[in-house]
Amino acid sequence: MTHALRPSRAQPAAPRPRLAAPAAAQAALCATSLLCAAALCPCGALAAPAAGAAPAPAARGPKSGGKAAAPKALADLKALPGNPNLLESGLPKVPREFDELARRYGSYRSALLLDTSTDGARLLISTRFGSTAQLHLVEHPLGQRVQLTFGEEPIAAARFLPQDPNVIFYLQDAGGGEFFQLYRLDARTQKRDLLTDGKSRHESLLVSHEGRKLAYSGTGRNGKDSDVYVADTDAPAQAKRVTDAAGTWRPLDFSPSGKQLLVVQERSIADADLWSIALETGEKRQLTPKDGKASVRAAAFSADGRAVYCATDRYSNFNELVRIELDAKPGDAPRRLTSSIPWDVQEIAVAHDTGAPVQVAVAVDQDGYDRVYLVEPGTSQLEPVALPTGVVTGLHFAGRKNDLLSFSVSTAESPADVFQLDVRTRKLVRWTQSELGPIDASALIAPALVHYPSTDNVNVPAFVYRPAGDSDEKRPALIIWHGGPESQARPSFNPFAELLAVELGLTVVVPNVRGSDGYGKQYLAMDNGVKREQALNDIGATLDWVREQPGIDPARIGIYGGSYGGYMTLATAAFHPGAIKAAVDIVGISNLVTFLERTQPYRRDLRRAEYGDERVPEVRAVLERISPLNKASQIRAALLVVQGKNDPRVPRSESEQIVRAVRGSGHEAWYLLGLNEGHGFQKKENRDAMNAAVLYFLREKLIGPARAR
Repeated sequence: MTHALRPSRAQPAAPRPRLAAPAAAQAALCATSLLCAAALCPCGALAAPAAGAAPAPAARGPKSGGKAAAPKALADLKALPGNPNLLESGLPKVPREFDELARRYGSYRSALLLDTSTDGARLLISTRFGSTAQLHLVEHPLGQRVQLTFGEEPIAAARFLPQDPNVIFYLQDAGGGEFFQLYRLDARTQKRDLLTDGKSRHESLLVSHEGRKLAYSGTGRNGKDSDVYVADTDAPAQAKRVTDAAGTWRPLDFSPSGKQLLVVQERSIADADLWSIALETGEKRQLTPKDGKASVRAAAFSADGRAVYCATDRYSNFNELVRIELDAKPGDAPRRLTSSIPWDVQEIAVAHDTGAPVQVAVAVDQDGYDRVYLVEPGTSQLEPVALPTGVVTGLHFAGRKNDLLSFSVSTAESPADVFQLDVRTRKLVRWTQSELGPIDASALIAPALVHYPSTDNVNVPAFVYRPAGDSDEKRPALIIWHGGPESQARPSFNPFAELLAVELGLTVVVPNVRGSDGYGKQYLAMDNGVKREQALNDIGATLDWVREQPGIDPARIGIYGGSYGGYMTLATAAFHPGAIKAAVDIVGISNLVTFLERTQPYRRDLRRAEYGDERVPEVRAVLERISPLNKASQIRAALLVVQGKNDPRVPRSESEQIVRAVRGSGHEAWYLLGLNEGHGFQKKENRDAMNAAVLYFLREKLIGPARAR
């Protein structure tokens, strides 16, 4: 049976793609369903970097045979004045006022915790003082941030060598290509050594608790599969591969003795297995049941090495903390520790000392807001920690001083900062105080959490930024679709949403449509494969809800999204052409089939798990039917497209083919290309220029020059 894609209520009845897929397609899809997790999002083919831009290495390994080559690049690109790393096509000159506004809201700083020294007295953080985030050291609460790295590319993953915190291991890519390489830095001499091959992709860096070994994953074997590598820290360039199988394998934790390594085998965000590897013999032991499908969101050894704590949805609709005894008899069920909290456990921290006052801490995502709970030794008692309301990352116990729990917290009204909790006294100490820069803190808006109905008895959660003040005039609104798709919009600091609401007077709506993370495995799976066609009904439901809100002008609704959110933006523009006035697509998918065929080989099967296998004819038909490129002639909204040239996830061709198609149907499309960027703009000067162009576009195409604030 087929259905019509439900139009939003106030929309002209244009022809719609049909909805549900044939049963054969659904069955074929279910047999192959996988995912994009962590660093495996929805997306790209690499182009050669421009002169002066950092090179992004080509992927190694076999290419997908029989696939169409990417179309030729747009021919009318020219350098953006003042920034040779940005090219534009059809983009008018942006007035200086928008450059200044974008720079102002882009000048804040944040502090993300990456590691702590074993005594908890030194914190390794990532923060930006120039163009990109670099490594900094903080040695006491609210102390100076001492910069340790000074490169042009950002760093977001790093670990101390426990016995010598002046030695730091870190991962860094080039030009946004995400082919991360492992480096060793001696902070005393600034000597930096490359430890990996310079061309494969590496991630999931770990250093053992006693500091003798390190581990990471890499695609060096064939460019497609991710294997786990282990090396001695005194010979870190001589890594040994300890997994050698198809798929994605990542290290999670070393045992206290350093002789065992906890590894996850990921087939999707909802389908993974946990393994323990004996490093001396190479023997592998599967710790999760062999039957059924379940997630492994996080895992770590207990302090005595006799058990493993794991966040999994195997025993309920949510990722809950369980304790797996390593000497358990076959059939013994693990102990469930957070079943009283019907929300997802996102992070786990385990103390390394069996005498620690608290053995485990978890961060739980409760309707978008994080709560941290302490798990008392020997019990299932959970004690909530009083924290600023927001989002927690980097939960980490100090190695030898196990009463200190460190983490970062970002709230809707303040950037991420690092805190440390003494779990004995429950005293919370702030370690960093990040600057808002030239942003008026008193004007910032805390979003409201709302829920509204969609089809199939779905209630969609969303965060809404409403401009302050009373106004008789109805205001425009902007819907921001998040990426992933198995990601989640959360109430952390969002300077772009604040800028739109505070300075442009837009009501900003940020939904978590079905398929979003954080609301249980049933909600997460509601857009998988051919079910995506039915899930697109959430677009119409969102448009209906926005139009019904008092104070919103239903004739001035815009949309914005990045990555999968870019796909949702283009889908809204193509399938609801009468409902929106302006659309901003950042590194978005325009055709699900060409995306799957051209994304990097190491991502392709993971993405087929989420979207369906385009090689199956029935599935391919659904993917083509819901691809915006095939309905580009229906797009009436003004369009701005932004792309990174080195994007390994969503190829540059996805952006340029929609620009070409929209222009071919006689409509306007602005285009901005970053030569030294990948899946999103990470360098401040590029991000500021992009945001200035977006602001000007929204003022001209959505708000109207005479009506802007």
